Amino acid sequence: MSVSNHTEKPFTLRLFDSGSTVVLELTNRGDQTLKSVEILSIFLKDIETLGGGPSQAHIRFATIDSIQPRGTAVLSPKTWIEGKPVDADGDHLARLKEIEGQVKPYVLDISWQDPHEKMRFQRIPLGH
Repeated sequence: MSVSNHTEKPFTLRLFDSGSTVVLELTNRGDQTLKSVEILSIFLKDIETLGGGPSQAHIRFATIDSIQPRGTAVLSPKTWIEGKPVDADGDHLARLKEIEGQVKPYVLDISWQDPHEKMRFQRIPLGH
């Protein structure tokens, strides 16, 4: 039995500006409905400490109930600093955008349930 790559890694993502904020568009390019889609928080490197010490900033994502085959979900993740959500002025979402030729220091860890209620996982490198 073979498994298609679309089943193993069904998600693609796109980060784009939506007015004054950055949003994440997650697309299910597979042919099955995926349920309970969760993205783990991303803890950002501290850009003010030489060598990128422990960060006080992280980005949280809402859970998605389901994404239909070839469907998309648009998320407005929130930046938290020192345990508190920040407004648009303190937002760090732009750091997740890719810059050509730069190392991708972050990973989007995604988990979901397939139609057989088996947990699946995918990692997508991103950021600058």
